Amino acid sequence: MIEVSRSLQRASLFVMLAASVFAFGCNKKPKQVSAPTTAPPAPSAAQPTVTLQASPSAVEKGDPSTLSWTSTDATQLTIAPDVGTVTAQGSTKVTPSASITYTITASGPGGSANASARITVATAAGPTSEPTQDEIFTREVRDAYFDFNKADIRPDARAALAKTGEYLRNYPQERVTIEGHCDERGSTEYNLALGDRRASAVKQYLISLGISADRLNTVSFGKEKPFCLQSTEDCYQQNRRGHFVRTKR
Repeated sequence: MIEVSRSLQRASLFVMLAASVFAFGCNKKPKQVSAPTTAPPAPSAAQPTVTLQASPSAVEKGDPSTLSWTSTDATQLTIAPDVGTVTAQGSTKVTPSASITYTITASGPGGSANASARITVATAAGPTSEPTQDEIFTREVRDAYFDFNKADIRPDARAALAKTGEYLRNYPQERVTIEGHCDERGSTEYNLALGDRRASAVKQYLISLGISADRLNTVSFGKEKPFCLQSTEDCYQQNRRGHFVRTKR
């Protein structure tokens, strides 16, 4: 009985020991495997920025202007036209001969950027010259035109002679020669007489406008000095006229 009791005790101790080992193994936490770490992405390069100004922005031809610029995050800067590569910030003088737009381009790892500045160049006005008396005469004096084979002052001729009379009143020192002209039809003798009648008719009309007769000379060229050389009605009309020439003193 004693042997059996001892055996039972040993068996009980073995069971208790096995249970303790099993319980200890069940309570042990499994070892956690950490996930592999990855490096954060590198930050992207910044987009360049750039500014460009011109001072003054309006100049007279031959005068200078100053270009000024600043930039960030750029590795290369150029100004066109004509300036070329420049530093990250600075200024330079330019003297454009005509209105122009300057453009700066900034480049870097993050891209590129542009800015522009315009300079307006004003051309200095030259001295204004007064018109000569010959130029005034040509601009303001009007010839009188006639119908075929006639020396009557027609309505359009009255308007033209009114303009001529105004010139002669404005410049009382002026004297004129009235030339009588005809078209090519008819004999030389006939046209000389007709040209004389036309010149005289113009003179008399100007006298009626208050112009002194001693300022008005007349001469007839008939058909000998035509203004137009074609044998057409348009040319004939140009040649039938009382024409004014300044009388040089």
